[in-house]
Amino acid sequence: MCEDLCVLGHVEYKRCLYYENGKKVIEARWRGNPIILKSKLENFSSYEPLGILDYQDTAEELSPLDVVFYATLEVRNSLGLAEEDEDEEGGGGGSNGSLARLWGKKLKHRDKSYSRAELASLWSLLQQEEYTFLRVLQDLSTHVAKVLGSCGHFYAVEYLSAGHAWDQNIFSLEEVAAPGPQGQDRAGARGRWTSREMVHRIALSFLDMVWHFDNDFTHKLHLCDIKPENFAIRKDLTVVAIDVDMAFFEPKMRDILDQNCSSDDDCNFFDCSSRCNLNRRRCSPRRRNSNLQVICEKIFRPWFSPTLLGAKAGLPLQVELQRAVQECSETEGGVEEREEDGGGRGGGGRDIHQRLLNILTRLLHEGGASGEGGGAWEEKGHVHTALNF
Repeated sequence: MCEDLCVLGHVEYKRCLYYENGKKVIEARWRGNPIILKSKLENFSSYEPLGILDYQDTAEELSPLDVVFYATLEVRNSLGLAEEDEDEEGGGGGSNGSLARLWGKKLKHRDKSYSRAELASLWSLLQQEEYTFLRVLQDLSTHVAKVLGSCGHFYAVEYLSAGHAWDQNIFSLEEVAAPGPQGQDRAGARGRWTSREMVHRIALSFLDMVWHFDNDFTHKLHLCDIKPENFAIRKDLTVVAIDVDMAFFEPKMRDILDQNCSSDDDCNFFDCSSRCNLNRRRCSPRRRNSNLQVICEKIFRPWFSPTLLGAKAGLPLQVELQRAVQECSETEGGVEEREEDGGGRGGGGRDIHQRLLNILTRLLHEGGASGEGGGAWEEKGHVHTALNF
């Protein structure tokens, strides 16, 4: 987006959203469309330069394939993926071959070499773990924010309204243009598609995200900072991870958890935790809780509490959902039972995931068929989405 920013003036600054320790998050407009500009460090000079550029005329000699090679090594190093992943199949996140194919597709028709500025910019971007995550995973998952362009060490991602802890629905549902039960647009379906039904659809998208992050890549993807502000929804109610500074594939997760300890409390890394082996005084490198468990605890429990449901809280399916969410928040293990887990707790996570999926699907069908109101969520056709507690 350099030409639009520096020459044509098509990028317009709006406001600074975040600034701490050099990290900048800026709201802007690019050709009239809202975007978010991000950089981990304020100054381009703060990033390590690409050492190979110290050699004269190297940039002119680097082919696109060379760039794929260097970029793949840097991406794999940034994501903490081990050498032995190189020949594994079935995963986009962990496979060197998959990464090379992804980059190769983008560069297939490029026959000219890269300029020194392009290579220096690429290197500054690859030193930002969040950019690397988003850039690699956007071709593999609908549940991460899309990278739209970059210039220097700043990159642009799609503008989405983040969740808020003070909003009872977490997301601003009035901004979503979703179709109603009869295929009507959102405006025409306000009386028929309640905000509660929209919340059920968003909850199903959270379950879909958890399943894909547990199963789609060579290694599980762990989210260690799960809070409303780190997620957003698109207009089709797809849940999107918009802040992945604290997301780690399994090998890096194990390295982080494998620390000295004197109790289980020493084995907590934000929302990711393991147990302390008191004989060895060492934390287990295997995470004991899961993405699903933390989402149930921090997002689903407030959503489906009897307080918010009002008179609807006593309905059989709502009671069943509340019980399932409570059980989910107490069930350790992930969605899939993996060999390295020894069979143990993984199955419990898979079972509760399926239960939640079934209950939410039934609630959605029941709500669509009956056109019920949404308890405390609805009053005289008005959707409350900014209730402060």
